[in-house]
Amino acid sequence: MNSPRIRIGDWFKTVDGDNLEVVAFDPDEGVVEVQFYDGTVEEYDLEDWEALEVKPIAPPEDWSGSYDLTRDDYGVDLDHPAGETRSNPLDHIEDAD
Repeated sequence: MNSPRIRIGDWFKTVDGDNLEVVAFDPDEGVVEVQFYDGTVEEYDLEDWEALEVKPIAPPEDWSGSYDLTRDDYGVDLDHPAGETRSNPLDHIEDAD
């Protein structure tokens, strides 16, 4: 089987439909470390990597899956952006002339 070239930062999809990113690769040791979209980190030797039968994919647009983030974790109210409620403090300074 001809496996895709292994590069750190590349994304792949397994035959089971799982998305993963290569986060480390040691060709001397023959070890590939990946992080699945859900955040799980796994390490594979090259033989097991071949058995995954991965196909290259584009990185996901929503990167938050691997960080297990919810809307509350962003630390801001996404429904009310800061620009709508804040005023410019310089608006209240009177001209000295």
